[in-house]
Amino acid sequence: MSTATAASQSDPRPLSPILLQSRVIAVLRAADARYLRPAAEVLVEEGIRSMEVALTTAGGVSAIADLATVLGDGSGVGAGTVLSVAELNAVVEAGARYIVTPHTDPELIRAAAARGVPIVPGGLTPTELRTGWASGASAVKLFPASAVGPRYVKDLHGPFPAMPVIPSGGVDRATAGDWIRVGCPAVSMGGPLLGDALTGGDLGELRVRAREVVRNVSEAAQEVSCG
Repeated sequence: MSTATAASQSDPRPLSPILLQSRVIAVLRAADARYLRPAAEVLVEEGIRSMEVALTTAGGVSAIADLATVLGDGSGVGAGTVLSVAELNAVVEAGARYIVTPHTDPELIRAAAARGVPIVPGGLTPTELRTGWASGASAVKLFPASAVGPRYVKDLHGPFPAMPVIPSGGVDRATAGDWIRVGCPAVSMGGPLLGDALTGGDLGELRVRAREVVRNVSEAAQEVSCG
């Protein structure tokens, strides 16, 4: 088990057990929220039980409430692209179990902590990521992950060994496991996982993609635990 993963399990600001078990956050961002529920149900059936509903989705707050009710306690529905305390309060009231932001805002982090809700703020530089972690985040989101690659996480864990890093933006299906191997507790995936499912596309193909991601991430997690 990596130092960062072990620390995330004992830290007083833990991530959701559901997120840590599936190790995949499915980012649901769509022009039309009516496709979210069918896609989410397929993902849950294939073992991806953590859903981040982006607030750039029309009707995003209502979609969070719908998914939280339909998917139940066995899944974790969170809110993404949260930009203000007002939005944070709205999504928590709707049933969001964690918060994700694209940026590092200590005020938002403190507001989430005050409500007892895990928050994962986004950042790219060591300063941004460390600021989010030091402000009370449950983990930090490396965004855009495609700009740096898994090796960057290994480098970050040199000076910041206890800081859980979740990559987002550019994580693809074939290499999702590589992020787990360098100590990430989970990966965040949108387009490479969802494909056209959120525009009325083939849910059977979504099922195939989900199985591939779950297999690759599970194999990587097993390697880490045995190492």
